[in-house]
Amino acid sequence: MLNTVYRLTQPRKIEIEFSEIDIFSSDVIVRPRYLSICHADQRYFQGNRDAKVLAQKLPMALIHEATGEVVHDPSGTFKPGDKVVMIPNTPTENDDIIAENYLRSSKFRASGFDGFMQEYVQMPADRLVLLPEGIDPAVAAFTEIVSVSVHAISRFDKIAHSRRDVIGIWGDGILSYITSLFFKKMFPESKIYVFGIVPKKLADFTFVDETFLTTQIPEDLKIDHAFECVGGNASQIAINQIIDYINPEGTISILGVSEYPVPINTRMVLEKGLRIFGSSRSGRDDFRKTVELYYRHPDIVERLGRMVGQVKPVRNIKDIMEAFDFDIQNPFGKTVMKWEK
Repeated sequence: MLNTVYRLTQPRKIEIEFSEIDIFSSDVIVRPRYLSICHADQRYFQGNRDAKVLAQKLPMALIHEATGEVVHDPSGTFKPGDKVVMIPNTPTENDDIIAENYLRSSKFRASGFDGFMQEYVQMPADRLVLLPEGIDPAVAAFTEIVSVSVHAISRFDKIAHSRRDVIGIWGDGILSYITSLFFKKMFPESKIYVFGIVPKKLADFTFVDETFLTTQIPEDLKIDHAFECVGGNASQIAINQIIDYINPEGTISILGVSEYPVPINTRMVLEKGLRIFGSSRSGRDDFRKTVELYYRHPDIVERLGRMVGQVKPVRNIKDIMEAFDFDIQNPFGKTVMKWEK
């Protein structure tokens, strides 16, 4: 079976290439339907990665946040027409200690091998999770980034001590919004304080207990644990502010990605006996837990829906280019492509 693949061959240049799908394999064949553009996709598309990295990764189909419709499943796990969220992490081995998303041997779609910008995608049944009936497909499209927050919160629950009266979350972007929203649902007894730099963005966090501009934090404010959702060059400022305001023996979860080493105040890390851990990507269990939370808390999906900046019908390369151009100009919100090919 011939498959059409839309590969980025160089920055801002997408070309059609063809591949074969083996209809006699045990894998499920899925037709992508809703595809969400991530910052990582934009970095490849705009060429904002090291030239050596681009040379190693391209040509490659972008997009690792997507849902699809089952076309054929020889395993009988899914029925044709079932709506599924697709898991981009693809492990090649099992480990009793290390999670699938941290195994160095695992592959990740749109980061080394083709993502979901294809007419059809062939993947094992365990890389798919059935979606609840009636869920907003534009929200379901970015389940991957939501599952990253759920993964980090689940790890926090295993690592952090039990005093969780006040949780600080640094950042006023999408990742902070998702992490705050899900932490509040998973730990309703805790107070959530969000720290950011843009008042208009902070105003969207209506479900948390307090918001603060990072330039106006009360000197006597204290938090028990914290999540850093800033990333980039501002990581240093955010992490060091957390170290200043966190109580002794607190736990700091780092989620923001920075391209460069970040200096932090290790003296106070030692004096306060802090725990710092990082989280990246997610695995099947995190996707299943996320979809379960969608089902149990429909208001979560409603709030996530406010993050959708545009749902753009896409039929060809020109439409794809327009979606990426819109996304780069959109300061807050997810751009979702509705694949109508």
